[in-house]
Amino acid sequence: MNVIWRTLLTIWHAKAMLRRRGPADPTAVGRIRLRTLPTDIDLLGHMNNGRYASLFDLGRFDLLIRTGVWDVLRAQGWYAVVASESVTFRKSLQLWQRFTVESRLMSHDDKSVYLMHRAVVKGEVYAEMVVRARFLRTSGGIVPHEELFAALHRPDTLPPLAPWVTAWAVGSALPSTRSAAPSTWE
Repeated sequence: MNVIWRTLLTIWHAKAMLRRRGPADPTAVGRIRLRTLPTDIDLLGHMNNGRYASLFDLGRFDLLIRTGVWDVLRAQGWYAVVASESVTFRKSLQLWQRFTVESRLMSHDDKSVYLMHRAVVKGEVYAEMVVRARFLRTSGGIVPHEELFAALHRPDTLPPLAPWVTAWAVGSALPSTRSAAPSTWE
């Protein structure tokens, strides 16, 4: 609940930027400025590792709205879900520290799109997260990327998927929801 105000402010600001400047290019880097608040801090006095994902969500909202993807998703009855994510920490964010969340669409494969989020202080990366997301229909099924880009009235200009991202996606994948996935420990 304590991220709701930041979420609402981010959405409001992104919509204002979309109205003022028009849709951003899908390959643009989105940037939002934040500050580490007392509700973000863990018992060790720095940003809680779980909070990064919530704050990177803000960057994803900003990017989806400013590129026009958000409005297309709503109009088509589509929605985005995170299928997997992995975060790497380099330095700790301290209480009241200002930082920027940078977000960018990296690429896609046949089912998913890949995004990169970074927590940056004065140009230096403190943490980085790779996200694999899917666009789904409320009626069921995955939205093909050709259909997504056609609905956006934009060509698919995303670069090819980097081999390390493909390896990460394969290595971190769980079985399909149509397959069994028993919890067994070896």
